[in-house]
Amino acid sequence: MDDNADAAESLLELLRLWEYEACMVHDGASALAEARTFRPVVILLDIGLPDLDGYEVAVRLRQQGWGGGMLVALTGFGQDEDRKRAEDAGFDRHLTKPVEPHTLLALLKGES
Repeated sequence: MDDNADAAESLLELLRLWEYEACMVHDGASALAEARTFRPVVILLDIGLPDLDGYEVAVRLRQQGWGGGMLVALTGFGQDEDRKRAEDAGFDRHLTKPVEPHTLLALLKGES
């Protein structure tokens, strides 16, 4: 979930090339709705979303009964304070954009 349509589309295509089933949305409310039905194993979530920021989306995802899978902040916010806030919101990992494809693939394969 990313508010930058070009970045989100590129990431979606990359995930599909790696043969992952993936979907995308561009705002926090849509992220919550899609996660409820799609039930992803991994959620790549931008922090700077319109309407609800990624921190709020993470908190709400963690409150849902199914748990929300692995929650990864994929964001331009990379300061120590941002990482701490992401952890407090329920993110499992924090990656700062731009992320190297091999780093993301290793994370998805459980190698990092």
